[in-house]
Amino acid sequence: MRNERRFSFATVLSALSAITFGVLSAGIAHALDKVDTYICPTMHKGSGTACFLEAIPQTYTMCRHIKSIEVIEFGLLGAQEGVNGAKTESCIDKHRLSIARPYQAALREARNANEVQSMRTLYNTWLESLAKLRPASPETDEGYKLRAAEPYGDFDEQIKAVRVLVEAPLPPGVKRPGKATPQRPGTK
Repeated sequence: MRNERRFSFATVLSALSAITFGVLSAGIAHALDKVDTYICPTMHKGSGTACFLEAIPQTYTMCRHIKSIEVIEFGLLGAQEGVNGAKTESCIDKHRLSIARPYQAALREARNANEVQSMRTLYNTWLESLAKLRPASPETDEGYKLRAAEPYGDFDEQIKAVRVLVEAPLPPGVKRPGKATPQRPGTK
């Protein structure tokens, strides 16, 4: 009986500790728990928005470099033949996954629909740019290099627009939308 009480007391104590920790750490909703310095090299901790904005050109650059190596190895036309483009495809798949956490954190941190929309537009531009890393068939080497460098201007422009929205003060009386708390079953 005594062991049962200890067990139940220990169980209750650990459950309460977990709940208390969750409640106390819930106030840090804007910070990204773990910043991946591989895609956000200048950050060690910070907001999801800051990491997301840094990760966009960083990850594009990584995959662009991989594609450049493939072009050097196999030539412009041979870079996509057979399995020659596999490294770039792997890089794109990897970074779609690695950017997911900062992107989701940035969307959660957004204070209004304009911020959400601008981040989604930036993300879609990034995805389209990654898809366009493949050389086109009648393209010259110089034309490919120029086209592969174009997204940086789009990224810079859109990142500046997001930063302007994020750094702008909220109008008085407008509060950041809170999280919806689900109702318990059986309550109305």
